[in-house]
Amino acid sequence: MTEKVEDLTVTYLEDGIETTKELDKVILSKGSWTTIIFRYQEWDRAKETYGADKYTIRRYQKRNGEYRQQSKFNISSRAQAKSLIEALQGWLDAGED
Repeated sequence: MTEKVEDLTVTYLEDGIETTKELDKVILSKGSWTTIIFRYQEWDRAKETYGADKYTIRRYQKRNGEYRQQSKFNISSRAQAKSLIEALQGWLDAGED
């Protein structure tokens, strides 16, 4: 595990292949509980190329000086990401005075 929030990643190597490639991340909150949204791609072994962009929101808790993942929510498509944005934007707009 990691000690610094900036070092948290979804990058994953398997048999020398980067099977999950992190493209970007935004730290949404820091502290003993940290929330990060990642943009990533997964390696398609059959096609030998990376697939479409995917997104995941991860929650980490810092214990004994190290961050440990506690939960995650995967956003599996652009359509689902857009729907999530539209729902949040609608709620935010409705709450404005």
